[in-house]
Parts: sequence; C-alpha cells; structure tokens
Amino acid sequence: MSPAAPIGLMSAMHEELVLLLEAMPDEQRVTVAGRDFWLGHWQGRSVVVVLSRIGKVAAATTATALIERFGVQQIVFTGVAGGVGPGVRVGDVVLADSFVQHDMDASPLFPRHEVPLYGRSRFATDPALSRGLALAAQQVLAQVAAHVGGAAVAEFALHSPRLHTGLIASGDRFVSSTSECRALQQALPEALAVEMEGAAVAQVCADYGVPFAALRTVSDRADDDAHADFSRFIRSVASRYSLGMLSAWLAR
Repeated sequence: MSPAAPIGLMSAMHEELVLLLEAMPDEQRVTVAGRDFWLGHWQGRSVVVVLSRIGKVAAATTATALIERFGVQQIVFTGVAGGVGPGVRVGDVVLADSFVQHDMDASPLFPRHEVPLYGRSRFATDPALSRGLALAAQQVLAQVAAHVGGAAVAEFALHSPRLHTGLIASGDRFVSSTSECRALQQALPEALAVEMEGAAVAQVCADYGVPFAALRTVSDRADDDAHADFSRFIRSVASRYSLGMLSAWLAR
C-alpha cells in the first residue's frame, strides 16, 4: 500500500473525535451525506477522520462514503463496547478478529445470524492491520497511567488492563441488562464484547475489499451495572486509549 493512500479513522463518540482532530495539524472539513469528514495528516500519514454515528445503518453509510468519496484504502474503528466474554473487564481492550450481527435473524429462510445472500454470519478483520494495532494497544496498556493519568487509573480500577482478541457482536440495541447479556452469551458464547457498529463496517469493507480493523475499549460489562458514568469514562479513559493507540500505530 502506498504511504500516500488515505487511511479512514472512524470513532464512535464526539469526545474521541475531538482528541483525534487536535492531533492533526492541518485538518480540513468536508461535508458529505450530512457528515463532517476531516482530511489531514497525522504522524506523516494522510488520514480522513469521521464520526461513525450510532447504529449499523449509520456506520455503513459512513464507511461507504469513506471508500467511495475519499478513496481510503484501509479503515480503523475505535470506540467503546460492553464486555460479555469471561475475563473481559472494564478498561480492557478488545481487538476484533471478526464481527457478527447478534440481531440478524432471517430464519427460517436462513440460519440465525447468517447475512442473507452472503452465506456466512461472520466477517473477518484484516490480519496484518490487526497485528499492527495489537502492538500499539499493548504499548499503551503497558503504560496506562501515562496515557490516562493516575486519577483515572484509581477511579476506574485500571489495574493491569489486558488486550483480548476475538469475536465482537454488533446490533441495533444497547445491551444493558443482565438478562440480555446472558442471552447474548448463550447465543454467541465466543463473543468477547458487544457494540452497535462494527459488523456493518466489516460487511461494507468486505464488499469493497478494503482492509478493516477495530479496537474497542470495554466501558462496562453490558449488564445491570452498565449505567455508570459512561460519558466520564469515554472522556477520561477510552478517548485517551484511542489517541495513544492510533498514534503509536501510525508512527510505526
């Protein structure tokens, strides 16, 4: 891939977008499909930064515009997710190796979770792209206090945060009760985390043959305790994780 080829960086929350834009010395806003796309450079690479918006349809539209309008040749998504896998704790990071839509169900015409006419339910991320992000994530997690500050480490108990790699489930529903979490775990026992956009972006990228990878910071356990100070966690932890990880990855 040419060093000049633009990289699409998608974030799920406004707070993350602000930090990413602050790291770009020359951003220029272009509005397409009602979305603001920020073109510029970071760590010597050409990047296009955009807010995905929430939900699968919005994220798919955003990813399509990145590819069709701006010609990005790889897409990286950062954001937060609810942890559902065993040992996945608040403050850990999940690197997706594949995505599935947990709310896709066209049965009895197709098996549950299978995307009609694709013959599969899971969409893999790009291995090479993911390996580079894994190295960057491990670098940040090994020095978590330097990135988020000691107060955030204490407040959110970010002691020895870990990187997990595996399946992430996406759906147009915020999973926030223990009963929903258990149902999802039963239906998709391999899922490590749950969120609302990644599977749609993975499907779009598969359609276009564009490498895709995603890092999700675990903000809660997607159960009855998932109503903690969500916005504060994003500002204090998740957005700073994303900034550090993307910066370290681009620097490589």
